[in-house]
Amino acid sequence: MFFGIKLYPVRIIFAILTIACMVVIFMFSSDNAKKSSSKSGKVTETAVEVFVKDYDKLPRAKQISIMDKAEHIIRKLAHYSIYTALGFCASMTVGRRRLKSLKNAGVIAFCFLYACSDELHQHFTPGRACMFTDVLIDTGGALTGMLMSLIILAFAGWILKKKAERSESRK
Repeated sequence: MFFGIKLYPVRIIFAILTIACMVVIFMFSSDNAKKSSSKSGKVTETAVEVFVKDYDKLPRAKQISIMDKAEHIIRKLAHYSIYTALGFCASMTVGRRRLKSLKNAGVIAFCFLYACSDELHQHFTPGRACMFTDVLIDTGGALTGMLMSLIILAFAGWILKKKAERSESRK
């Protein structure tokens, strides 16, 4: 038992994945503004090439405007998606539970506090900013990941129950 949680092998794996997500988030937050923009800029360029028809034929001012808007969206999606992974892994570490439970509140509080510490970390990284809106986006991503895990856990429980019922009926 660890903090009242039985440690099954699957939970241990998800605990390790939770720590891995936290390390990845910390590493991304350690990038200075130039390096961070370079990484997101490459993703943004690819997205714009895929989604904006004839981008290279547009006037330069329009290209810059599109790229700025797209980069903002890509950066916020990056926040949301990495915290979705964190929320999913942290929730899977906790295991099966009811939708309304203290464990769910604990998972969200854990992710919220990590998002706060992440933004504080960025405050001390050259060229980066500490933004509460990012904490809210991160927490929303974590909530999404937790809800995804609850759906998967409920579905897995349903399958196991059906399997047990079938094997009981064969006896």
